Amino acid sequence: MEPALIGTRLASAAISPLLRKLLVGDGPGAGLTGSSKVRLSSLVSFRGEKRTLTEKDVRKLAATLVERSLGGGERPFPADETEAVADTLAGTLLALGDLDMDDVQAVRLGHHDLARRLRTAAPPPDGLSTDSALYLETLTEWAALHILEFFAQRSTFVARSLVEQTRAQTELIAKVDEVIRRTPRTDSRDADFERRYLAHLARKHGRLTIYGIDLHHSPDEWPLDLAYFSLEATGGTSAPGGLDEAGHLLPHQREQAVRADLALARHDRVLLRGLAGSGKTTLVQWLTVSAATEGRTDGMAYLRGRVPFVLPLRALTRHGERLPAPDRFLPAAGCPLTPPDGWADRVLAAGRAVVLVDGIDEIPEAERGRARDWLRNLLDAYEGNRWLVTSRPTAVRDDWLARDGFTELTLSPMTRAEVATFVRRWHRAAGPETEPYEQPLLDALRTTEHVAQLATNPLMCGLICALHRDRRGFLPRGRKALYEAALSMLLARRDRERDMGAPSGIALDEAPQIQLIQRLAYWLTLNGRTQLDRTHAESLVREAVPAVQEAAPHDPGRVFTHLLHRSGLLREPTEDTVDFVHRTFQDYLAAKDLVDRWDIGVLIRHAADDQWEDVIRMAVGHARPRECAEILEELLKAADAAPDRPVRLRLTLLAATALDHATEVSPEVRERVLARTSEVIPPRTAEEARELATVGRLVLDLLPGPEGLSDEEARLVVTTATHIPADASIPYLARFARHPSVEVRAQLSWGWQRFETLPYAEAVISTVDPAGLHFTVLGDEQVAELFRLGIAPERLEIGDTVSDDSMNGLLLRCDPRTLFLTRDSGKPDLRALRRLTRLETLSLDTADDEAWSSADLPAEKHSLRDLALSSWPAEGPAALRDYPRLHQLTVWNAVVRPSDWRGMAELTQLRALVVHVVDLRTLPEDVVLPWITGVVVGGFDAGVPSFEQVARTFPGLERFTFLSDLTEELDVSPLAALAGLTELQADGMRLAGTEHLSPAVRIIT
Repeated sequence: MEPALIGTRLASAAISPLLRKLLVGDGPGAGLTGSSKVRLSSLVSFRGEKRTLTEKDVRKLAATLVERSLGGGERPFPADETEAVADTLAGTLLALGDLDMDDVQAVRLGHHDLARRLRTAAPPPDGLSTDSALYLETLTEWAALHILEFFAQRSTFVARSLVEQTRAQTELIAKVDEVIRRTPRTDSRDADFERRYLAHLARKHGRLTIYGIDLHHSPDEWPLDLAYFSLEATGGTSAPGGLDEAGHLLPHQREQAVRADLALARHDRVLLRGLAGSGKTTLVQWLTVSAATEGRTDGMAYLRGRVPFVLPLRALTRHGERLPAPDRFLPAAGCPLTPPDGWADRVLAAGRAVVLVDGIDEIPEAERGRARDWLRNLLDAYEGNRWLVTSRPTAVRDDWLARDGFTELTLSPMTRAEVATFVRRWHRAAGPETEPYEQPLLDALRTTEHVAQLATNPLMCGLICALHRDRRGFLPRGRKALYEAALSMLLARRDRERDMGAPSGIALDEAPQIQLIQRLAYWLTLNGRTQLDRTHAESLVREAVPAVQEAAPHDPGRVFTHLLHRSGLLREPTEDTVDFVHRTFQDYLAAKDLVDRWDIGVLIRHAADDQWEDVIRMAVGHARPRECAEILEELLKAADAAPDRPVRLRLTLLAATALDHATEVSPEVRERVLARTSEVIPPRTAEEARELATVGRLVLDLLPGPEGLSDEEARLVVTTATHIPADASIPYLARFARHPSVEVRAQLSWGWQRFETLPYAEAVISTVDPAGLHFTVLGDEQVAELFRLGIAPERLEIGDTVSDDSMNGLLLRCDPRTLFLTRDSGKPDLRALRRLTRLETLSLDTADDEAWSSADLPAEKHSLRDLALSSWPAEGPAALRDYPRLHQLTVWNAVVRPSDWRGMAELTQLRALVVHVVDLRTLPEDVVLPWITGVVVGGFDAGVPSFEQVARTFPGLERFTFLSDLTEELDVSPLAALAGLTELQADGMRLAGTEHLSPAVRIIT
C-alpha cells in the first residue's frame, strides 16, 4: 500500500493523538540538568519514570492503527493475517525505546532511516505474506514521520538542537585549530610569492639550450615541453638493504631500470650519474618545470604541490663562496625574486620541497667533501623532502651518499628508438619550418654509420639535429667536420659558455687537449684494445705533457685528471681502467695521431681488418693531398697483392669509400679508384651480389640506383643490400619499394626476415607493391605488422616460429592462393586451413606421420591443384581422391610404403609427381600410373633409379626431370619405351643411350 493512500485513511487529526501517547510530556528548557544526552528510551511513555502506557496498551494502539488504516476499501493483505500484522507493528513501535539515540539525532536521521532502524531493532515478522510485509513497511514509515514531527514540536527540541550545534562547532573549531597548529601556516605573502616563483621557474627552465655550437639559421633555444623525453636510469645500486639478524649491514641491492624522471617517485633521495651530455641538467629542468606547472600528466603528478630549489653547484661556488643556507638558495642560484623572510625554511620544514643539486663534478674536487657535509646538514634539518644530486660517473666514488639513504642510478645510453624519438621531438620543437629536414636526418642516422655512432645521448643528438638544420638538410660531408664540431663543443666551448670556470684548477684550450688524448687513442687502436689500465693511461699523458706547451706548466697527474673528468671524451668503466665514451672518437683521434706520425705502413698492414676501416677512412680525411694520394694508391696495391678475392674486394671498396673523405686528391688517383670500383659495382651475377655483401655496410655507400639501372641490375643490387643485415640497408632498400619488376620486389619481401621487424615494415613493407609477391612470415611480430599495414598477401610462407593463433588469424584474413606452411608440433592446429576458399597451391611440412588428416584440408575441394607433403594424412594417400583438380603431388621426406603407392593409384586426377629416388625402391611391380605425364626425381646421391621401372610404372610419361649433382654417366636408353616422352631434363649430368630415344625428345642438360 502506498504511503499516500495510508495518509488518506489515517488523517493526522485522527491519528496524532494515538501516536502522541507513545511519548511523555516535557517541560521547558534544553533538558541539560539530566544526562548530557537525552535518549529516546527516556522519552517514550512505556519506559522510564513517567510511564503512562504499558506494553499491552501499545499493542492495542497498534491494533487501532491497523484497523483505521484499512478503512472501508480493498484490504492490502489477507484478512486472516490482521492480528499478526498488528502484533508485528506493536513490536516495531516498542523498539522505539531500544534505540540508542536522542531526539535531535532521530530528526537528523529522517523518517525513512528511523523506520529502518525500528524494523531492525524489532523481532522479524514471522510467516507473513509479501503483501503484509509491504504494508508493515509503509505503515512504519508513516508512523515514523509523525513521531519525528512530535519530536520537532517538543519545547525542549529547539533548545537542545542549539546546544548540540554549539557543542559540534566548538569541537570542530578545536580540531581546525590543532590542524593549523600542526601545519605551519603560510601567510598570504608566502602564497603570493610562491605563485610568482613557480611562474619564474617555468619560464626560466622551460626551454632547452645547446652550448658550444655555431648556428646561423636555427634558434638557440627550444621549448622543453616539446623537446624533452625521458631516458632510463639503471645500473646503479640502491641504499643498503638494512641490517641482518646479527646486526650486520646487508649488501646493496641492484636497482632495476626506471624512467629517469620517475626515479624521485620511487625514491626520496637519488644520486644520478651520467656522462657529459647524457641529459642530467635537462632532467633537472624537466623536474623543475613539472613541479612548477599545474596539470602535469604522464606520471609527473607526484611533484604536484612541491616547491623546486634548483642548485647548480657550478654557480653556487663560482667565486669560492660557501654553499648557501636555505635563506640564500635563491640569490645564490641567480633568482632575481626576493622571498618573504623565512620562506625557504618554512617550505623545507613542511617537507614540501624538491631539492635539485646539479653537478657535483662541476666543483673542484677539494670542495666535494664540504659539499657532502653541507648536504648532510640539510638532510638532518629537514625531513619529508625529495632530493636529487647529479654527477658524472667518475667524479665521486661509489656509495658516496649511500650512508645518507641515497639510491644510485646511472643514465643509460639512448637506444635507436629513443634517438628517432628525440629527432622527431627536436624538429617539432624547432618549428614547422624544420619539418622537411626530419626524415632525411632519420635516414642519415640509419645509413651513415659515423652519425649513428655519435648519436647516443641527448647532447650529441641535439648537436647533430642543429647542425643538420643549420646546413639546410646537409650534415658536414665526411666525418671530419662533424667530429671537429663535436670535439670543440665537448672540450672547450660547452664549459666556457656555461661559465664553468676551472673546476679542476686547470684551463686548457681545445688543441692541447686533443694532442694529449689522441696519444691514448693511438695506443688503444695500435694494440687492438678499447680499454687500458688507468696507470698506463696516466703514464702516456705524463710522457706527452712536457711537449705540449700549454699543459707543460701543470702537474701531469692533475692534467690527466682534468682530461678524465672534464673532457667528455674519456670515462672510467671500472676504478682501474679508462676508455673512450664513443669508439668513434677513439678511431677519429687515432687516425689523426697516425697521420701526424705518418705511420702509413701501420695503416696498410691493418687495412684488411674491419676494425680499422673507420681509422683508415678518417686518416684520409686528416691527410694533406699528397698523403691522401699515397694512402689510396697503397690500398689499391694491397688489393692487387691480396691472396684471395674477398680481401681484394674489401680493400678496393675501402679505397672507394675513403675517397669520399678526402678534401683534395689528384684526378689521376681518383680515376684509378673509380675504375677499379666499377669492375665490381653493380654486381653481374647473384653470386657476385652475395659476395659483395660480405664486405659489409661500407658497400652501401657505393651501391647505385634505382635510377639508371636495368631490372636485372636492380635485382642484384637489392640482393646485395638484403644480405647486409644492418639498419643502414633499410633506407636504401626502401628506394626500390615501387620498382615495376616483380623480381626486385620479391627480393625486398624476402629480405624482411633478415632485419628487425618494425623498422623494415615501416620503411619497406608498408610501401612495396604486394601484387604477385611471395611473403615469408617467420614470427608473430611480422603477422602483427601485416595486420597493422592492412596487407593480405595471396602467396604466403609461414614458418613454425609463428604461433598457431597468429597463423590461423593470418590465413583467415588473407585466404591465400599459394601457401607454404611449416608446423613442427605433434598435432598442429589447422582449423583455419579448412576454411580457405581459393587455395590452389599448398606445401604442408609437418613433423610427424599422421600429424594431420584430410579433414584439415580446405573444405572447398575444387580449388586445390598442387600439393606438397612431408607426411601423409592419417587416412593415407587415397583420402586425397576427393580433390578433383589436384594435378600435382610432391612428396619430400615422407616415407612412401608400398601401401602408399597403392593409395596413390587411386588418385587418377594426378598428372605430375615429384618424389625422392628412395621412394621408387618401394614401388610395387603391379602398380601402374598411366595418367601421370610428368615426373621429377631427386636425391640421386642415394642411388640411381631403375629406368625400366620408371617406364613400366609411368607409361604415359611426357616430361622426366632428374635433380642431382652426380658426375657419373647415366644410361637412359630404357626410357625409349616411353612413346610419348617429349622432354628429358638432367641439369649438369652426362647421359648415355640418348641415341635410342625418339628425335622428338628435347634433352636439357
